[in-house]
Amino acid sequence: MATKQDFSIPKEVSHVTETLENAGFEAYLVGGCVRDLLHKKKPKDWDVTTNATPEQILPLFEHAFYENDFGTVGIVNGGVEDKTLEVVEVTTYRLEAEYLNSRHPSAVTFSHILEDDLKRRDFTVNAIALNISQKKIVDPFNGQADILEKILRAVGDPLDRFKEDALRILRAIRFMAELHFTIEASTKIAISKAAGSLKNIAKERIRDEFICILQSDNPMHALIAAHELGILQHILPAFEEGIGIDQNQAHKYDVWEHNLRSLQHAVEKKWDVNIRLAALFHDIGKPKARRWSEEKKDWTFHGHEVVGARMTESILTDLKFPKKTIEDITKLVRWHMFFSDTEKITLSAVRRLLRNVGEENVWKLMDLRACDRIGTGRPKENPYRFRKYKAMIEEVLADPINVSMLKINGNDLIKLLQTEPGPKLGHILHALLEEVLEHPSKNTKEYLEKRSMELDILDIKALKELGDEGKRKKEEEEQKSIQNIRRKYWVD
Repeated sequence: MATKQDFSIPKEVSHVTETLENAGFEAYLVGGCVRDLLHKKKPKDWDVTTNATPEQILPLFEHAFYENDFGTVGIVNGGVEDKTLEVVEVTTYRLEAEYLNSRHPSAVTFSHILEDDLKRRDFTVNAIALNISQKKIVDPFNGQADILEKILRAVGDPLDRFKEDALRILRAIRFMAELHFTIEASTKIAISKAAGSLKNIAKERIRDEFICILQSDNPMHALIAAHELGILQHILPAFEEGIGIDQNQAHKYDVWEHNLRSLQHAVEKKWDVNIRLAALFHDIGKPKARRWSEEKKDWTFHGHEVVGARMTESILTDLKFPKKTIEDITKLVRWHMFFSDTEKITLSAVRRLLRNVGEENVWKLMDLRACDRIGTGRPKENPYRFRKYKAMIEEVLADPINVSMLKINGNDLIKLLQTEPGPKLGHILHALLEEVLEHPSKNTKEYLEKRSMELDILDIKALKELGDEGKRKKEEEEQKSIQNIRRKYWVD
């Protein structure tokens, strides 16, 4: 089926198709970019399909590369602000071929017929081509109707499509999450039948699809579907251990739903993927740690954060996540049960937490606690006690207002003044601090050296008075800082 429609196409993309057509070849936008245009969304990337071979494409463009065996040439656009336009991929029409290991075709055969290329694609919504110059849409599998009805349907025989490339199983879940589509019945059945072939897919590819699912607007719904279709047991079986695992009276949901709701809250807050990962993993150790307490007549989960941290590290390592990501997420899971009763903890306890998770992770840990609260079924993400704890963190993080601020130190003074360590040096440093607090521009090594030599000739009494004034101002500044922090969190 061919129809005509008009779209706003970036010049970096239309230049590619025009160049191919001016050289006598066909050129169509295809795949996700066409789907997104029809769905009124901004494409994440731009793909062109053509009857030109890679050897015919390369000479037409000044900046192009061909580094694969699948007929895809990359056209590089320099100096563009929009990252989606940096590379436009141009692929020669291809025929269906036998696939190996549920992932790669045994051979790539080029075709001169557009429909040959479209019928080998995964879903009808991705098997639509757009000719820019003619404003013509080619849609042999009624993908436009499926876009309107928000249905994900495999092209042709769905089981064949998933047997060819098992990664399409996870792509179906991702599209469900990103596009808010439902999966058509026969496509669902085929996914369930083919789910076991995910074992043939490289862990890195599974990881990338998993991240895309988490970065979508509705990963909770997608992961529930992945469980129902038998997918999750082949990629993240540990999550399913939480299904039906009731918790104690403080929790409204079982472990499975609690983790999912915690994740969804991170999504609603638009927090980054690390917080989303931590929210999903934070209670993964509970099924293994759960014990019945006769004394409390309730379930306990002592040490689940330690068990969960080990499981998290193992899962993320298996999925080939970067080392730094593994370390950060593992820390968040390990320390998410920090004691936050501000009537009982001290600033030193907060400092220990900072040491355990690192300054770069402490606010992510606070966000994780908020996800945990909402996932429990509690209505408030940020109660007074939690706000007070955040204020204490800021107090600890605030740079201490002391002589370490100065661009000169005690060792510098010993050399400069040719003297020995003693009280006089302390008085000089605090006197310098008093001046810097009044006039920050004076905090230069040149000025402080000159002023130190002037102060050195004063008697100890006069110097002590200046030093004491510096200490008093330091304490005033510290108190102002603490008051500002507490007002920020409404905990005056």
